[in-house]
Amino acid sequence: MIDSGNDYVIAVKDNQPKLHRHIQHLAAQTKPTSRYIETEKTRNRLTTRTVEVFHDLDGIELSWVGIKSLIRVERTGTRAGKPYYEIACYISSLISTAKEFAYGIRGHWSIENSLHWVKDMVLKEDDSKIRLGNAPANLSILRAIALNILRRNGHHSITSTQRFLSHDIDKLLALVE
Repeated sequence: MIDSGNDYVIAVKDNQPKLHRHIQHLAAQTKPTSRYIETEKTRNRLTTRTVEVFHDLDGIELSWVGIKSLIRVERTGTRAGKPYYEIACYISSLISTAKEFAYGIRGHWSIENSLHWVKDMVLKEDDSKIRLGNAPANLSILRAIALNILRRNGHHSITSTQRFLSHDIDKLLALVE
């Protein structure tokens, strides 16, 4: 456990090439401590996720405080009829099964997709030119409140809802009455 009492699961990306290569090499050479495979079909996607957990920490730099697990997630499937293949790697201060890591990682992505992705892609938060003082944080909070109001009123497609509500102040005010 980390000094603050919190544990972590951190994605290892291209900014950590040595660690990423180490996890990939370990997965190719070593049997995982735990493996979990799930297949999911949603709309026009078919995805198979293979989650593998490793506890062999030989070769890991000591600067990774509290690290206890290496996780490799392989995603294969089709999107709109086109095949894809992705590998994501993670490190964690937890010792858990592959199934538990799979659920945790998927849970994070549901948050990412339902809030952060919408704020960026639909509401263009990352394109905002407002950068000074508290203004960026304040606008981010207002966007989150707006999304919560829309979802609470049964609007799941924010793009469709924007078109439905645009230029109709009465419809918009009815959401907060």
